[in-house]
Amino acid sequence: MRKILFFLCFFIFVLEAREIDLVKGQVVFLEFDKDKFLQISSNSKNLPSFEYKNKIIVSVAMPYKNPKNRKLIVEFKDNSKEEILIKFSEGSYQKEFLKVSASKVNPPKEVLERISKEYNHAIKIYNTYTNIALFNGDFIYPLGSKITSDFGKARLFNDSLKSYHSGTDFRAATGTKIYASNDGIVRIASNRYYAGNSVVIDHGYGIYSQYYHLSKLNVKVGQKIKKGELVGLSGASGRVTGPHLHFGILVNGVQVDPLDFIAKFNIL
Repeated sequence: MRKILFFLCFFIFVLEAREIDLVKGQVVFLEFDKDKFLQISSNSKNLPSFEYKNKIIVSVAMPYKNPKNRKLIVEFKDNSKEEILIKFSEGSYQKEFLKVSASKVNPPKEVLERISKEYNHAIKIYNTYTNIALFNGDFIYPLGSKITSDFGKARLFNDSLKSYHSGTDFRAATGTKIYASNDGIVRIASNRYYAGNSVVIDHGYGIYSQYYHLSKLNVKVGQKIKKGELVGLSGASGRVTGPHLHFGILVNGVQVDPLDFIAKFNIL
């Protein structure tokens, strides 16, 4: 009888669970006591975690494309466990109609190889996890101006649905100074077919920031950069309808709403 009671109590203790609703294209930061946390996994695969402000942080990003509910299992040093179900929702993303050069909607065959190489190069970088903190405290906006296009809009180029907006656009006349959102190391600083003159900064722990359509690059690959330092000047390079800054954030290889990311990260 005592054994049965013990196993019943143990079973109830282990099955502690909670649910979290998360809009696709957004991130949630799970916080744990650093003295109690052991590890966290999903589908029997351990997820990365990091210590920040005396807490253990686990970043969970919900993809915009093909989002799926996720079950996480958290293990603690006292052998207890917690189940966390991350449930996605669609959000209220809008549509956006843009007119650009026909070659930017249906690129000629001679540039498809270039586009593929640029994409694969970027994906390899985004899937690389730098297991140290390169950032320094809160993230900042790359400039202080009006937002002209939000993250997540379905983008119809010349009336043809081609993509969703994977970042946030800021109004910026050509030549406007663009600043690093946080400390990090420059991983991309080059001209790319769609993104134009581009800079990507690795902030550590799977966090990357993107700065697209620049008219001038002021950094080089491998360069260490500080928060608020000059990245480049805004412009209208790549697939654009006019000069602006496209600002993006990735977390563990997933493109997320950069403003949502900053708001949540800065209150950790």
